[in-house]
Amino acid sequence: MQGCFEELRSLLERCGFERSSDRLWFVGDLVNRGPASLAVLRFVRDLGERAVVVLGNHDLHLLAVAEGHAKAREDDTLDEVIAAPDRAELLDWLRRRPMMHVEGSHALVHAGLLPQWDLARALSLAHEVEAELRGPGHSKFLETLYGSRPDRWTEDLRGADRLRVVVNAMTRLRFCTPAGVMEFETKGETTNAPEGYLPWFEVPGRRSAGSNVVCGHWSAMGLRVTPDLLALDSGCVWGGSLSAIRLEDRRLSQVPCVAASTAAARRAPRR
Repeated sequence: MQGCFEELRSLLERCGFERSSDRLWFVGDLVNRGPASLAVLRFVRDLGERAVVVLGNHDLHLLAVAEGHAKAREDDTLDEVIAAPDRAELLDWLRRRPMMHVEGSHALVHAGLLPQWDLARALSLAHEVEAELRGPGHSKFLETLYGSRPDRWTEDLRGADRLRVVVNAMTRLRFCTPAGVMEFETKGETTNAPEGYLPWFEVPGRRSAGSNVVCGHWSAMGLRVTPDLLALDSGCVWGGSLSAIRLEDRRLSQVPCVAASTAAARRAPRR
């Protein structure tokens, strides 16, 4: 979503969202790059138990910037959140969101899962990260968050290295080897995979196969719906669309990016 508040409101209207009875699952990255991160945070926070939100890399980046452990990037749009009078309440709410949510046959995670992890193992590791984020040492944890090493999971990992691998897999993963070695430099389409690497969901024998994984993160890939994958990032913040799928019957709803639609309307010939 990344701060696309107008599109969120339009999408919920199109879906026929009923606040009194429906629940919304958000695949993470509520903030950054888009124009209205503060409005999105306030709106989703105020949904209370009607919203299930997993953390994305941009959400964690906001928390790290707010704690002074990361520098704002040139294309960040987080200043409004950092300066908000209710900043402390919003950030406290955000850092208490889960890394992963499992319900029935569906698993919600921002980016992906390593091939060695079944849902039970992944959820257990997610809880380890959540305990750090929600605990008194959360600032120290955010200080050690950044980096792409180690680039693979091993059971003997401990401390910051162990947690960083879990965070990177769940919030940054696109390509990995069949052995679970992650690669973070390559973006773009799935066909851009470096030699020896695959999209994480195409790794043969991955232990989460057979479950329905709901994720986002990979905007360049776009919407992808398969029997065991609902990849929903359709690039709204880049001029694409914002997408939602009803889990019961996989009914798809989409709305276009407001800025892109406005620009297209301006380019259209007048009659």
